[in-house]
Amino acid sequence: MPSMAERVLEVRTLGRTPYDATLDAMRAATDAVATGQERDQLWLTEHEGVYTAGRRTDASDWVAPGTNVIAVERGGRITWHGSGQLVAYPIVRLSGKGRDLHAWLRLLEDVLINTLAEFGLVGERDPDGTGVFVERRKIASIGIAVRRWVTFHGLALNVDPDLTAFAAIRPCGFDATRMTSIARELGADVPDMSSVVARLVLEFRERWSAYPR
Repeated sequence: MPSMAERVLEVRTLGRTPYDATLDAMRAATDAVATGQERDQLWLTEHEGVYTAGRRTDASDWVAPGTNVIAVERGGRITWHGSGQLVAYPIVRLSGKGRDLHAWLRLLEDVLINTLAEFGLVGERDPDGTGVFVERRKIASIGIAVRRWVTFHGLALNVDPDLTAFAAIRPCGFDATRMTSIARELGADVPDMSSVVARLVLEFRERWSAYPR
């Protein structure tokens, strides 16, 4: 297993991916990081359209009859992933003082808040949960899982998706009309996905490198 001093972050930009295949690969990578076969990783992707339900999903979260939903082990409730939404999966071994899941969630929120600030948006936390909001409109969701003290799953930032996709569900338990995006908030001069990816990677790397181990 690599020593703490040798730990590096491997960043993988995957482009658009099907959710099922990515989920299988992420679970395998989580086991590999846990056993020291692979180093900490950050995956960036846009998924093909899919609804996923975390461990706290309630029966009332399904709105449209017949909506196909994949149940997964992450925290949180039901949400949608698709084109125009940046999904980031940190697959990171937590050790020592870093075995603090609340601190890890706050780190992910910091990454999102600072990424949004680069594009002129003020992100805010939810005092009763996780995720990031802009003036009470939800712009990013967070849901993680942990296996053998390796964190996986992660965050989803709405850059310029079709927000009507959320109308089939109650995303994260909210009315779908509360969902927003960078594009909706800015209205003009919307950054392209590659710019948002680059900034998010920079923000994540900075905080990951300083995170307690």
